Amino acid sequence: MTDTRIAVEARGLVKSFGTNRAVDGVDLTVEAGTVYGVLGPNGAGKTTTISMLATLLRPDAGTARVFGHDVVRESQIVRQLIGLTGQFASVDEKLSATENLMIFSRLLGLSRTDARRRTSELLEEFHLTDAATRPLAKFSGGMRRRLDLAASLIAQPPLIFLDEPTTGLDPRTRGQMWDTIRRLVATGSTVLLTTQYLDEADQLADRIAVIDRGTVVAEGTALELKASVGQASLLLRLRSGSSVETARSIIGRVLGIEAIVSPEAGRLTVPMSDPDRVTVLLVAFRDEGVHLAEMSVQQPTLDEVFLTLTGKGIPDDDLAAHEHADTVEGVRA
Repeated sequence: MTDTRIAVEARGLVKSFGTNRAVDGVDLTVEAGTVYGVLGPNGAGKTTTISMLATLLRPDAGTARVFGHDVVRESQIVRQLIGLTGQFASVDEKLSATENLMIFSRLLGLSRTDARRRTSELLEEFHLTDAATRPLAKFSGGMRRRLDLAASLIAQPPLIFLDEPTTGLDPRTRGQMWDTIRRLVATGSTVLLTTQYLDEADQLADRIAVIDRGTVVAEGTALELKASVGQASLLLRLRSGSSVETARSIIGRVLGIEAIVSPEAGRLTVPMSDPDRVTVLLVAFRDEGVHLAEMSVQQPTLDEVFLTLTGKGIPDDDLAAHEHADTVEGVRA
């Protein structure tokens, strides 16, 4: 029996372009009603993976299912269940926003009346009503991106693939796109999102897969991934008049850890291996006259996860170009 709670299930996906193995045994499980982030550098295999899941490329090996339907044997059914916004706009630059959405709506089988209604709804949802009759040549990059996403949502698919949807957008437009993605999930859609932006994955994704050189090198929630590369730290700022050396001595005695003193006076960083001991530390501070002006807990960042898992020197190879070219050819076909 098919598990309707699973939107995407991929096992051992492989895809090669000549001698380049773009995807090398990728496993993914995406629960319905969530945002799943696929994070990785250029050339990691993100776009190729999406293209196989969206039936644009045929896997060389492995299997993938969308809501229980095989992406190879049941590709026509899968295409009815998905929407795709790729890295490159699929809209026609010579037409207006209204004309683009009307054409896509009619191609998807909507009647003229329903196409007009859906076009109007999407223009309003994506804040494009005022520019609806303007040629796309006069649109900003952010407006084109919003229209491209709107076009992929005409049929209100249960699964939406977003391939680096905010690349090149200004911070304000990125924030609007994030709000739209959250609304999609709140109304029952599932979103599989690829991104190079660490903050985007951190903000949006319920679970994250980190892909490097065609392989999933880590998978989990943002907190799980952060915890995998290091423990949280306690950040302390002492009140004026309190001794840094006394505080360091107390920390060593109570926690058995050496605090790191910041160049800024009165600031200490304490690796927090046992959070339960923090209360004992605060009592010891009070008893020995050490007073705090500020205290906070800092988790490792996704930046640290990314650098730890993929390395600081990410090769600038031409694999991304292969991905883009093959994806574009798949769309045209």
